[in-house]
Amino acid sequence: MKIELLTIFPEIFDSFLNTSIIGRARANGLLDIHATDIRCYSESKHKNTDDYPFGGGAGMLMMAQPIADAIKDITKPPFCGKRVFMGPRGKTLNQQLAQELAKEPELVILCGHYEGVDQRVLDKYIDMEVSIGDYILTGGETAAMVLIDCVSRLIPGVLGSAESVGDESFSAAGLLEYPQYTRPRVFEGMEVPEILLNGDHKKINQWRREQALIATAKLRPDLLEKAEISKKEREWLQKAIAPTDANVD
Repeated sequence: MKIELLTIFPEIFDSFLNTSIIGRARANGLLDIHATDIRCYSESKHKNTDDYPFGGGAGMLMMAQPIADAIKDITKPPFCGKRVFMGPRGKTLNQQLAQELAKEPELVILCGHYEGVDQRVLDKYIDMEVSIGDYILTGGETAAMVLIDCVSRLIPGVLGSAESVGDESFSAAGLLEYPQYTRPRVFEGMEVPEILLNGDHKKINQWRREQALIATAKLRPDLLEKAEISKKEREWLQKAIAPTDANVD
């Protein structure tokens, strides 16, 4: 996948793009990610990218011209991807949206700053606005990192095991992930569940499924409405999470 970042602070991405899973995927040719400085496209003498908003108001607004010229330059044919703006009014990022974007051969991600972006450039040059949550950030760079991390790990080969993606929270099954453990077997008096130590993978998978159901019911019950759960599992879950009667003296 090719990802082009449009930002006035490209240096913010230096460490993020060159470390851990993202860095290895780039080194192995699985991801082609580049941060482009919008300032380079400004026609202003001082390379300004912002100006006062018409109608007044607090703060400055990113100008249309530098952004439009940058997008036109990096989306020349045969570009065939999505142009995304990271903004609070957009579609909330979730696993389903990440899976959709992961199918795109190319992404252009525009990172806003200041009080926002001239609406005209969004109307003409942006295909989709994406939000990572109902809160305000100083700029879109942090949000872009979240989007890249979420989407990149869905690209085949980026993670070491294909099973890792399928077993995670918000996977195709729609459940949260089951609890996991590593050595030592006993830590501060707490032991690893015995079933994980017996080598019976059928029973282990069943236990993990049950724990995922319980975790989802307790932490995110809203997810159960769309999760892939059989009638038998729903009946079992109701009993598993039912409160026990307290002893009465």
